[in-house]
Amino acid sequence: MISALNTLHQWGLKTFDQSPFLIAGPCSAESREQVLATAQAIRHLPVSLFRAGVWKPRTLPETFAGMGNIALSWLQEAKAETGLPIAIEIDHPAHLEEALQADIDVFWIGARTTVNPFAVEELASAFSGVDKPLLIKNPITPDLGAWVAAVDRLRNRGIKKLGVILRGFVNRHPSKWRYEPEWDMVLKFRQIFPDLPYLCDPSHIAGNASMIFDICQQALDLNFHGLMIETHFNPGKALSDAQQQLTPIALEDLLDRLILKNPDFAADTDRNELGRLRQKIDHIDQKLLENLAARMELVQQVGLLKKTKELPVVQPARWDHVLNRVRDFARERGLSEQFLEDIFNRIHQESIRKQQ
Repeated sequence: MISALNTLHQWGLKTFDQSPFLIAGPCSAESREQVLATAQAIRHLPVSLFRAGVWKPRTLPETFAGMGNIALSWLQEAKAETGLPIAIEIDHPAHLEEALQADIDVFWIGARTTVNPFAVEELASAFSGVDKPLLIKNPITPDLGAWVAAVDRLRNRGIKKLGVILRGFVNRHPSKWRYEPEWDMVLKFRQIFPDLPYLCDPSHIAGNASMIFDICQQALDLNFHGLMIETHFNPGKALSDAQQQLTPIALEDLLDRLILKNPDFAADTDRNELGRLRQKIDHIDQKLLENLAARMELVQQVGLLKKTKELPVVQPARWDHVLNRVRDFARERGLSEQFLEDIFNRIHQESIRKQQ
């Protein structure tokens, strides 16, 4: 049997060695700046799809319902800048038509839509003949029959690139989770549809960023193939679901801590381990570049201050202090003193040039 990860790859979606299939991005596309900043911040991670809500079906009418069509242009720009394919939710055939015109890559049907057989039938009819992946979340109520029927409706319309997302169900009993994962129900569902790719949305299940890792790990331990994790460059200012969104740095930390037991992730172990190590090197390189850029911005501020105070550009005592600290660091870490001195001398030369 072809593994689900291979299925996703055959659909034209990017997969990464030694990593679950990952969809990441903000709950909602709130502004051009927010979309681009978040996409840029996670582009170096093993992200297969960038997600963002364009139209947000909400329970309460006064809550933020998305920016609508204008957000599609922001997502197109994010894709052009980062190379990340885009995934969005659709809950109406008109949304599908507009998203197809914007060349959105992957679609999902949300929990509030899955529970409605009339809405699913309308979307199934509209999506028939569309050669793009469609993911379906569980119905918001814990109804196995409604979930099965929704998948059957889509398959009956000839939709072949079909996957599943567990986002949790309305709680029937007191629970620490925002939405109950109902793992037993998912296992029954997988017995009916064993060949589908299965993803987990830990953000909605947990409802709190501090608990997302536990859900991710449990999903992977149950051989889920991927994760959909809400990620925002500044969650504190998010217009929807602020408490459950991770920062890009927190997302990177979570991915590094995951233990991958699924044999699909471990295939060709040597090659995958090499790829994983290279990804970590790429992450560190990205941080080096960002820190260097931030340093040069501070250098320019120092230069302006020196001009204001009529201070000399080069201050030997200050530079001797920096080099001594570099040498101490090199000795403590077993690194070449000459190597680090050469690097910092080149940085110093560029700093002087920027201050002149």
